[in-house]
Amino acid sequence: MCDEPGGAEEVRAATPREAPGPAVDPIALQPVDAVEVTVLVDNFFDGLLTGGERVRRPRLGSGAVVQAAQFEGGATLPGLVAEHGFAALVTVRSGDQSTTVLFDSGQSPDAMARNANALGIGLGDVHSVVLSHGHFDHVGGLAGLTGRRGVRALPMVVHPLIWTRRRLAVPGQDALELPTLSQRALADEGYQVIERREPSLLLDGRVLITGEVDRTTEFERGMPPPHQAWTGTGWQHDPLVLDDQALVVHVRDRGLVVLTGCGHAGAVNIVRHASRLTGVPRLHALIGGLHLSGPAFEPIIPPTVAAFADLAPDLLAPGHCTGWRAQHALAAGQPDAWVQSSSGTTYHLTAA
Repeated sequence: MCDEPGGAEEVRAATPREAPGPAVDPIALQPVDAVEVTVLVDNFFDGLLTGGERVRRPRLGSGAVVQAAQFEGGATLPGLVAEHGFAALVTVRSGDQSTTVLFDSGQSPDAMARNANALGIGLGDVHSVVLSHGHFDHVGGLAGLTGRRGVRALPMVVHPLIWTRRRLAVPGQDALELPTLSQRALADEGYQVIERREPSLLLDGRVLITGEVDRTTEFERGMPPPHQAWTGTGWQHDPLVLDDQALVVHVRDRGLVVLTGCGHAGAVNIVRHASRLTGVPRLHALIGGLHLSGPAFEPIIPPTVAAFADLAPDLLAPGHCTGWRAQHALAAGQPDAWVQSSSGTTYHLTAA
């Protein structure tokens, strides 16, 4: 969310220490038979993209017609919404049991719901909500979701620092304070908020929420100085976005499927952390934002691409804030794995 360079030494000094070796308290993440990830909101939409065995694309013109007086018949096909934000439905299946979790909700109040309606997806079966972090482009679509379920209590897993006030103070520009998520509003809306710094297991141990991510690479150093947080007495540089967390599923005999919102902890850090927590070395798929856009982050594209050559995912679908330079580099480095992300895309990943 911020493109200004600088502050590398300060960020390095603030970064948590390495945690080499296996996790002291490993997570017993239960393997699943399949996981289906539907991207409800992303920065990009292309109605002409084609799918395949693992990737399903929405038809051009998906959804109900809308009124438009300039057309014969007074109607047109609206298509899906793309915006600077991310939201995904994650459905895990074990045997004949399937359960769905919502991971983030996009930026605007209506994009996620509109796209879900266009795709014919009901949100009433959402079991719980996971928020990757507190930036407003990941939490904007939460209003009204609980009412779609017909009950008042909808569990929501967040990091305790998700309520942090933040702003962008770019030199030469007026500081822009970002919308801050309201704990009271979420409670009034009907969410049962669960705050966890540590890893969490959902759905009978079939979904892992990483909690805070170990920062172990030398190159993923976080946000530049214009990204600031309110301490209670003043604004200070917030390089780490410590509330950043990822969602992880283990597909039997395939490996880990990792979802990131923005990946502020660093894509490589996140994957290594998930592997260390679970003891599963194989990365099957990575889906979501990798935050490699802009001059502050483009210098780390080459080492990120090199690291993914070693991680060798079967599917790599970077979206949201990854940036076009990183997309091209990752596509060139992982031509058999890389897939263009787009609003409405569904990834269907099954056990071997």
